[in-house]
Amino acid sequence: MSRPVTLFTGQWADLPIEIMCQKAKDLGYDGVELCTWGDHIEVDKADQQYCDERRRLLEKYNLQLFAISTHLVGQCVCDRIDERHKAILPDYIWGDGDPEGVRQRAAQEIIETGRAAKRLGLDVVVGFTGSPIWHLLYAFPPTPQSMIEKGFEEFAARWKPIMDEYHKMGVRYALEVHPTEIAFDIATARRALKALDNHPAFGFNYDPSHLGYQGVDYVKFIYEFADRIFHVHMKDVTWSDTPKDIGVFGGHTDFGNHQRFWDFRSIGRGRIDFEPIIRALNDIGYQGPLSIEWEDSGMDREAGARESCTFTKNIDFKPSDVAFDDAMQK
Repeated sequence: MSRPVTLFTGQWADLPIEIMCQKAKDLGYDGVELCTWGDHIEVDKADQQYCDERRRLLEKYNLQLFAISTHLVGQCVCDRIDERHKAILPDYIWGDGDPEGVRQRAAQEIIETGRAAKRLGLDVVVGFTGSPIWHLLYAFPPTPQSMIEKGFEEFAARWKPIMDEYHKMGVRYALEVHPTEIAFDIATARRALKALDNHPAFGFNYDPSHLGYQGVDYVKFIYEFADRIFHVHMKDVTWSDTPKDIGVFGGHTDFGNHQRFWDFRSIGRGRIDFEPIIRALNDIGYQGPLSIEWEDSGMDREAGARESCTFTKNIDFKPSDVAFDDAMQK
């Protein structure tokens, strides 16, 4: 094994942080990726004393910390805000629900999250960006490229100032490339980087599950953005070889419906081929954590998280430091 295996706590935020730490250690993890909801990391409380206490708690359970995650607030920085966002935001960010006010408060919270990361001794924050143009995904009525370009310009206008602050702090933002974000495949990831003038503080959290069912080459993504992969999520997904009642767009149904064309699976139980991913990560020199984001509607989460940890540790390997045929040369 060459990399630490961590557990993203976003799907476990119903548990108090100390219980979560106990579980992560019992399940075999080397560390955690703490989410900024529940009581795992509370950004509005995260002064130096708070961050030092979090560090001591992790040390108590011999757990490492490489990143914190702000998917929920990040979503709201340049999204089209509606009543769904109220359910995922702290009251002090939702405020009166005025969309522009929500976006501005969310942007400030992302900057504060970077400061909290710095106090924790970290240089990576993982999260979402939201998108002002996701609703234009299916181009009917016909969508001119000028509308899409305006969306990327709005994304850049809202995120460049945040990235400037991150750069000053020495912290990087890793967007999880994902449907509903400004970047959801290789083409849009390229475009997002271009919109930000290849800002040095902006890169990606690589998660193959969001690419596989779309038909995106999830191994090529690693090579394409070799210098921009700041963090890695290990998550699996399955998709059907035969037609289903519910297609790739999800049919307005919940996860777990057996008639869905695709759904998330516990690591090793889906269709993602992880060996070429490990080899590609070795090729680009990625030595950060492999953070398991466990999601499987049909499986007990503790059983799934335990076997996912074992699977990931078993499939990871160090690259060779010698050519296999060196011993045959004079």
